[in-house]
Amino acid sequence: MGRAESSNRVLVARHPPGLRARYEGMVRSAGATGRLVRMPRGGVVHVIEAGDGPPVVHLHGNNTSSLSHLMLLEHSTRVRSFLVDRPGFGLSDPETFPRREFRHRAVRFVTETLDELGLDAAVLAGASGGGTWALWCALDRPERVRGLVMLGSIPLLPGARIPLGIRIVATPGVGDVLTRAVRPGPRMLRRLMSQVGEGDTILRHPDLFESLLDAAHDPVATAANVAEFRALLTPFGTRAATRIRPADLRRVAAPTLMIWGDRDPVVKVADARAVAELIPDARLEVLPAGHVPQLGNPQRVAQLVARFAASCP
Repeated sequence: MGRAESSNRVLVARHPPGLRARYEGMVRSAGATGRLVRMPRGGVVHVIEAGDGPPVVHLHGNNTSSLSHLMLLEHSTRVRSFLVDRPGFGLSDPETFPRREFRHRAVRFVTETLDELGLDAAVLAGASGGGTWALWCALDRPERVRGLVMLGSIPLLPGARIPLGIRIVATPGVGDVLTRAVRPGPRMLRRLMSQVGEGDTILRHPDLFESLLDAAHDPVATAANVAEFRALLTPFGTRAATRIRPADLRRVAAPTLMIWGDRDPVVKVADARAVAELIPDARLEVLPAGHVPQLGNPQRVAQLVARFAASCP
């Protein structure tokens, strides 16, 4: 399964100890295994594994980690799930992503992670920013992607509406001051989750809620967030060079499952339907949810992903 070392023996030192302790406790409580995979260019990537069956590699969104997919594992026994902490998030080491090379580096990260996990190809299940990486990989390295799952909206799709707070963080100067001065507490975090339609559902996952507070106070994760936002966004929206355009969607060769919240504020359902019509082999499933469908529908999301993975060639 690739070069690895147990996350019980070696931990990423730059992430705060409290964050690491809570993270490992949540993984143990879920009955899953976490390990650090050593990457060929240096550094380690943390991966949570569980289940048995077709491989599904999860790529989480921004401001979080693989813990935001952890609730799926209880219902995902018919697939082999790999929950990957993207660089700088969770327990993974940070990596440099120059703005002009961001897409290339992101795709390289995904394919090298697949290599180290011993996977020639897999279903990629990406949420929000992680969905961008999964979609890029499906476009640039189609031979590595058996199927593509958009787990909630992807912020570079046509019709996307980037929240003002994220656009401010992406603004040099103002964003720097904001990220240094503001560290969300429980009330602010609940308000932020409400803005993406998940103010109530996040309260069903108190450990995850606390882990999001940990991440907000982790300088490594904060730096990774800011770097990604600035590579992709301007104060006015997405950078023209990073947008996913209709012509790109027509080139997606992998079977695609789109799991959408009916109140997702980033890409609304009407725009999601237009995206599904452009992708040659796509199916849209709409659930009662905001931007993070698995929070309120973990069993349904896990069932949809498992059936889709079993159907992929």
